[in-house]
Amino acid sequence: MKKVVRNTLQYLLFLFLGIFLVWLSFRKVSADELMHGIREANYWWILVGSVFAIIAHIIRSMRWNLLINQMGYKTRTSTTFHALMVGYMANTGVPRLGEFMRCGVLARREKISFNALFGTVISERLFDLVFLTLFLLVVVFGQWKLAGSFVNDLMAPFLQKLQSNGLLIVVLLVLMALLFFAGLWIGWRKRRKIKQLPGYSKVHDIVVSLTLGIRTIERMPQKGLFLLYTAIIWLCYALMMYFPLLMLPETSSLDFMAAITLLAIGTLGIVAPVPGGIGAYHFIGIAVLTQLYNISHSGAASYVTITHAAQTILNVGVGAFGYLMLFFFTRKPPLNEPS
Repeated sequence: MKKVVRNTLQYLLFLFLGIFLVWLSFRKVSADELMHGIREANYWWILVGSVFAIIAHIIRSMRWNLLINQMGYKTRTSTTFHALMVGYMANTGVPRLGEFMRCGVLARREKISFNALFGTVISERLFDLVFLTLFLLVVVFGQWKLAGSFVNDLMAPFLQKLQSNGLLIVVLLVLMALLFFAGLWIGWRKRRKIKQLPGYSKVHDIVVSLTLGIRTIERMPQKGLFLLYTAIIWLCYALMMYFPLLMLPETSSLDFMAAITLLAIGTLGIVAPVPGGIGAYHFIGIAVLTQLYNISHSGAASYVTITHAAQTILNVGVGAFGYLMLFFFTRKPPLNEPS
């Protein structure tokens, strides 16, 4: 009961944070200006962007299959795609739930170990983090005149706090390191007693499965194909951001580098722990467009509102269809169940 209350309060806290960020983002934009931009937009470009979003999700499903197959399990691209979209649909309502949902529905549908699947998701996320970091570096150093001052202004308050509290932070880091190594030492000394604790074998099996999933990239013979899929995914994401820029007169003059900038910095808003990235994506997207590219607040607000709504509709619609296909319309037997 306490866990349910804590999770509910945490969800409401992040939801209110998202609402606050929405207010913060749109406080300088009148409703008439926003609605004018939404009415005047050419939605064909949103459709083109959505096509590239779907392609990215399909390729992501194929890349996920490489990791799953490496563990000895059979998969179908269609099933993996539907499971992935169910996860995106879940993320729209509850942050980070989607990672569990997509593993859960695929594990149930194809009889694959949930823990092993979750390990592959962690591996995927770590690899994508590397690509996101590369995108951020390209953005910052590729257009330093634009992005340099923006990054400096963004980091200045944080750096000032680090300088003023430097000694305290060092002391806390040292204490955390000491506690960590003390825990390892105690665990090693008491390992025999720990192995006799009830539930140890279950926890051990979970850790082994997670580790197996995380290390799939390391053991994979198709590393080149995995890298190719990853590059295509992020290219499609960039195109997904670029084509909607053409739907508004104010943003239509921006180039492909602007789309990469929006992708790299805007992704930070999508992964923020608020439902569906609401508020965080709007705040960061408007900041990038207005501060870096001198787009008006009304034009920037129209862009982020339309693109966020389109992605939400896409994820919920395709995710709901995927769930129906997995458990109601598809009659194929699980691939990993003995016939």
